[in-house]
Amino acid sequence: MPAANLREDDRPDPDTLLARTAEPSAGRLKVFLGAAPGVGKTYEMLAQARRRRTDGIDVLAGIIETHGRTETQDQVGDLPVLPRRRVSYRGHSLEEFDVDAALAARPALLLIDELAHTNAPGSRHAKRWEDVAELLAAGITIWATLNVQHLESLNDDVARITGIRPAETLPDRVLELADEIEMVDLPPTELLERLHDGRIYRADTARRAAAGFFKEGNLAALREIALRRTAAHVDGDVRQWRQRSGAIGPWPASERVLALVGSDASAEAVVRHAKRLADALRAPWSALHIERAGSGVGSGLTARGPLALALALGAQIEQRPPESGDLVAALTAVASRQNATHLVIGRGRPPLWRRLAGRTLGAQLMRRAPDFALHVVPTPDAVARRPVRSTRHGSWRPLLLAALLIAVVTGIGILLADVLPGEAMGMVYLAAVTAAAALGGLQPAMLAAGLGFLAWDFFFIAPLHTVIIDSPRDVVALLVFAVVALLSGGLAGRVRAEARAAAARVEGLRRIGTFSRSLGVPATEPDLLAEIRQQAAALGGRAVVLTGSADTLAAQEPPDLDEGAWAAARWAVLHGEPTGRGTNTLPGAGWRFLPMRTVRGTLGVLGLQSARDLDEPLSQAMEALVDQAAVALERVRLATEVAQAAALESTQRLRTALLASLGHDLRTPLAAIQGAAGTLRSAWDRLDDATRADLLSSIEEDVGRMARFLANIAELTRLESGEVRPRLEATPVAVVIDAALARLPQALLVQVQVPDGLHATADSALLEQVLFNVLDNAMKYAPAGGLLRVRAMLDGARVVIEVEDEGVGIAAPDLAHVFDSFFRVHRRDRMPLSAGTGLGLAIARGLVEAMGGQIEAASPRPHRAADAAPGTVVTIRLPA
Repeated sequence: MPAANLREDDRPDPDTLLARTAEPSAGRLKVFLGAAPGVGKTYEMLAQARRRRTDGIDVLAGIIETHGRTETQDQVGDLPVLPRRRVSYRGHSLEEFDVDAALAARPALLLIDELAHTNAPGSRHAKRWEDVAELLAAGITIWATLNVQHLESLNDDVARITGIRPAETLPDRVLELADEIEMVDLPPTELLERLHDGRIYRADTARRAAAGFFKEGNLAALREIALRRTAAHVDGDVRQWRQRSGAIGPWPASERVLALVGSDASAEAVVRHAKRLADALRAPWSALHIERAGSGVGSGLTARGPLALALALGAQIEQRPPESGDLVAALTAVASRQNATHLVIGRGRPPLWRRLAGRTLGAQLMRRAPDFALHVVPTPDAVARRPVRSTRHGSWRPLLLAALLIAVVTGIGILLADVLPGEAMGMVYLAAVTAAAALGGLQPAMLAAGLGFLAWDFFFIAPLHTVIIDSPRDVVALLVFAVVALLSGGLAGRVRAEARAAAARVEGLRRIGTFSRSLGVPATEPDLLAEIRQQAAALGGRAVVLTGSADTLAAQEPPDLDEGAWAAARWAVLHGEPTGRGTNTLPGAGWRFLPMRTVRGTLGVLGLQSARDLDEPLSQAMEALVDQAAVALERVRLATEVAQAAALESTQRLRTALLASLGHDLRTPLAAIQGAAGTLRSAWDRLDDATRADLLSSIEEDVGRMARFLANIAELTRLESGEVRPRLEATPVAVVIDAALARLPQALLVQVQVPDGLHATADSALLEQVLFNVLDNAMKYAPAGGLLRVRAMLDGARVVIEVEDEGVGIAAPDLAHVFDSFFRVHRRDRMPLSAGTGLGLAIARGLVEAMGGQIEAASPRPHRAADAAPGTVVTIRLPA
């Protein structure tokens, strides 16, 4: 076929052609689909696999569920079978499909039975279809079996039909991704005979199945569903092949309905008729809207209601920008691409000249689209009799401008009559007609052409001041003028309409971008609602945002709404439809309410009270704002839910750590106290003074350890609840360090270097607790006989306090967590026996930050000797 005759939508899809040239990297999936158990899916899969193996194909039976059926077991025959993997669960040994073994074997064809099966807990994937997805990604071709009732989207339908809800389901996309679907079918009567003969289940199970799932009506309904799913997959394959090969025209392989939704009053009737036709044919259907050139800015807005109706009735929606060419060609191109067989259009109210000339849409489709069945829907009587009211204000102004333009040109021509010949004035009038069309559209251009024709003949063509044409030359000249004037005026008017439509789209996109940027900034719901209200008010008038259900509508700032407005708002939320002024529902309300809808339902309404009715561009902007507002509001709420869930999870982790710490860090000293106290009570007289003193000292030490632990818990609670409010004042650093050292056991040598007169802005009691916790932590991890160094210095406007130990240091991955609550290093060589609960440094960080400072840890020490231990330096920075 010549390239000139190939429509754009019928050209082969470039992406598909590219995919065909590439080497396939993933395996192919073939699904043997059945309407119910026992139809022979596994048997047919095994039979075909054995024939493939005879042809030399490497076939491996990955997992076959025979359920004790002798016929199926015999059909396995000499096929190699993959050993199953044993999984222990609650004292039972379960057998599951071994994914790793299948990956290692890498057969050319792998057989997988029962695609919707749920794997045992502890398996790599929860579902068997996920195992299949991994194998397909590895390049292994798979044949699998599936019953149609296991599709997730059919779960409710199957429950209504059979009274039994399938427990195991898989997403519909698994079936949609199959490269091939083969339906294994049996009539319900034959399937019931197999059930009664015991060829599906054992006798007791068969009786229960016959009384429940296996009823003739149930099986017939499931059979129809399976046939439709298979047919839909085949239909998709046909469409893809037509796109790849560039096949022309619709193929009547299956029925499909396409409705052309215009911007006239019969659009909703077209949608309803298309829906009834699709239901009668049991075929898919879609709705198409093509904005025609010169139709004005609001044609898309006018068609939005019928398109929304089509979407609610289950149609696929497609919209196209203005077509400067032929509407019939655009419609048939889309219909051919979708492989539609039925076209539904409205009769409309075409002008008389179109009807007489056979230029109506229906007549053109009858001539130029004979491959489609055409349905012309009449305009409902109530709509046809409704008087048409113009909504355009000031439509007389372009006409007046055209008349004035002709008058000005005529006046200039009269003044220049001695210089400008009368014949040349025709070109000047043509320019005036084109200018009128560019400024006002087609109607002003036609008026300018008529007035220009009369003025040219009356003032400039002899005999002057008469409208007389007395020669063939004049007749031809005037006819050419009239035709050229009308054509140029019409084209200029169309260009003007398209320019206005393009400008409106650009403005709409700009507004959408503005809304998106403005509504993407607020992080909290109150701030977002305030921004939505501000953006709506910028469109003109008062705005209000009401959130909640119909019974619980509320606003951040209570609006001044009367009962009619509240009723309109509740109706909008309840039914998800625009209400109020300028709509067909409760138009007497002074406000216009638009529902904010998302996939989670209607979140609320956006209301606008304007002194005048919204024009089409503002209505479009209002709807765009509502869509953006709904998405932004859902985003903020989801973010809030995520934050709450994270906070709850963090609280739960903290609670778990606290309970574990309580169990560990209280049990050890309590056991030691109990043992020492029992020894003292039972053997007091037999113990010498040194032993009694040692036991009493250990009791005192363990009690102190428990007291410090409980104090840390209380201090952490105070920090997290915000109860710690430091009293900041000039605090001598040397005095606070001495006080902290005095509270510590002198087990190590401590070297202190503090300049005289060094003061920090801090709370002396809190700073002492910080230093005590840091020093106590350093002593736990420092080696016996080691040295602790405490240095303080002035660094600009900050006081820097460093605590350095000579211990084994902190591993790099642990440095970021040493100040977290209940964190302790995990390596046993770093864990001293006296290690605490992991609260000391967390409390130190909280107290330092409460005083406006920072605390950090570094390991190994930056200035240690080459052969020295790594050690750790904790640095505290406070305002001087």
